[in-house]
Amino acid sequence: MKHRISITALATVSPLGSDTHSIREAYTSKATAIQKKRFGAHEYWVAPLMETDQARLAAIRLSEAKYKNLDPSVIMALDVSRRAVAQAGWQKGDAIGINIGSSRGATQLFEQFHHEFITTGKTATLSSPTTTLGNLSSWVAHDLKSAGPEISHSITCSTALHAILNAVAWLEAGMADRFIAGGSEAPLTAFTLAQMQALKIYSRETEGYPCKAMDLDKLRNTMVLGEGAGVVALERDTENALAYITGLGWATDELEHNISISDEAVCFQKSMTMAMGDLPVSEIDAIVMHAPGTIKGDLSEYKAIQKVFGDNLPLLTTNKWKMGHTFGASGIFSLELALLMLQEQTFFGTPFDSHFTLNKPMRHVLINAVGFGGNAVTIRISK
Repeated sequence: MKHRISITALATVSPLGSDTHSIREAYTSKATAIQKKRFGAHEYWVAPLMETDQARLAAIRLSEAKYKNLDPSVIMALDVSRRAVAQAGWQKGDAIGINIGSSRGATQLFEQFHHEFITTGKTATLSSPTTTLGNLSSWVAHDLKSAGPEISHSITCSTALHAILNAVAWLEAGMADRFIAGGSEAPLTAFTLAQMQALKIYSRETEGYPCKAMDLDKLRNTMVLGEGAGVVALERDTENALAYITGLGWATDELEHNISISDEAVCFQKSMTMAMGDLPVSEIDAIVMHAPGTIKGDLSEYKAIQKVFGDNLPLLTTNKWKMGHTFGASGIFSLELALLMLQEQTFFGTPFDSHFTLNKPMRHVLINAVGFGGNAVTIRISK
């Protein structure tokens, strides 16, 4: 990288809350935000937003007539982007690049419109424009009156970190000076949950934590879905940074089937090595793992880390046991956890592995994400 890329702001809304105090308190606690809710004829473990955050999002929806018919994923993107711009000290109308992605896109609206079509043979006038993936960044650009480029994409569960890769490329090239990058996901619908259950990866736990992400001794898959959105505000090498992006890595596994990942997650081995660059493995203090709560997903990533780091194993953690898997937005929440650990100089672990303890200053943290198809991204942030 030619420059250190500054993270000048980060704003999220998730099952852990939307303000720094609530999020920190959530990570300090051993409690999970996962709960059981009914969708259609079935009950599922899910991690929904807090009621206070849902009320704020409802107010945004009512604040402008054009927002009334937008998907929840878009409303969340408006919320976090407004707050990130305010934190960064930017103004509406500034030239700000925007790259916000999603794995599922406008899930709730798409299912609603499809049901209407199957039932009546007709669909609403706005069914097409309100379900396109471009909804995310284009509506944020409208809301911020931004003059910069606007990009939306879907690269399954590594979407948010791919957005950061893209934003860094624009900044490094000098084609933009300010960028918002992240992801938004509202997947808590009956159809989406049924899809995950059909893959036989969804949690059916009846005791303990519903999602056992990073519990390498679990005997069955325990993935749980959550909802949320988050963005970072990025600039080139400023002094007021929360932290700096100092390394990027990406790679793709060779596919055996549609959702495969190799036994030792070769894609993660490559992406982590690339993100570290010339930095010795002993300098990496912690890794926020993707760890979706599935047997193979968790174990293959752990094996990849063992391959790369050998006897210099960093502190390992994840947040999906606490807030579920938010698909395309999940990488931002992992980055948020990494940033919190750097700022607090505190390690927030999981309930399943107590041998990881912080015994030196934390300076460099890796964040991993991988999606269906084995497309891995690793980002290194530094104090």
